[in-house]
Amino acid sequence: MPFENVEELKGASPTVQWAILIVCILIAILAVVSIVVSIWLSIKYVVYNKRQNSANITGSEAARKILDDNGLQHIKVSVVGSLAFGNSYSHYFKKVRLRRRTNKKASITSLAMGAEKASLAIMDKENDKDMRTRVALTPIIYLGPIAFIPLIIIGVLLDLLIFNTQGVVTLIFAGIGLLFYVLAFVMSLMVLKTEVKAQKMACEILAKENLATSEEIDMMKDLFKLYNIEYVNDMLIELLELILKILQIVAKAQSSSSSNNN
Repeated sequence: MPFENVEELKGASPTVQWAILIVCILIAILAVVSIVVSIWLSIKYVVYNKRQNSANITGSEAARKILDDNGLQHIKVSVVGSLAFGNSYSHYFKKVRLRRRTNKKASITSLAMGAEKASLAIMDKENDKDMRTRVALTPIIYLGPIAFIPLIIIGVLLDLLIFNTQGVVTLIFAGIGLLFYVLAFVMSLMVLKTEVKAQKMACEILAKENLATSEEIDMMKDLFKLYNIEYVNDMLIELLELILKILQIVAKAQSSSSSNNN
């Protein structure tokens, strides 16, 4: 149960109690799915990273070529050993980052990652509207989920020490936290949309420049598909967690009201 004290549920309506139970079960199911998909993705990632691509170029070389061909010589291509960044493109730092294990080989995986992240830079240069929205909302996707608990703590402290409004300020701050959470979820949808666009562009560029065979393109699409499935699954978990937080607030409000009436 998502409550430290199960007694808090007693004052909640049966509908809310059942809703909390169902959401918790769904989160558990999706968590299992997430593990399975992550394992399968890791296997594919490693398998394709061991297979040399026909162009015999690394991810960094592919990214550098694609960037230069599109007038993006100012965009740097760097190699990262950290899992914090992974394969990514940064609008703010004007940089394509590739994992060390991926980058050091002239593999299918390396080629796919380098081309896809370079394609994001092209979309950024072309002022793609979805990419523009993604860039504008990027801070929210990181701050949104972690802002919820601090805002509730602030609300509780204000309630106890200053306003003494029996939870009203806490609920207001919780609502603000939920708003950030919703914005983070919307941002996640935008990230997925731009990633899918970049994946499609990468495959088209590699085919057009004869940097990958049709068989290799199919392998890359397979890899991208698993990435997208994992991303969608993670978004669904985030959405359910948001719903669960809302139900928690409703349950606690109902419990407090029930206690006051008694």
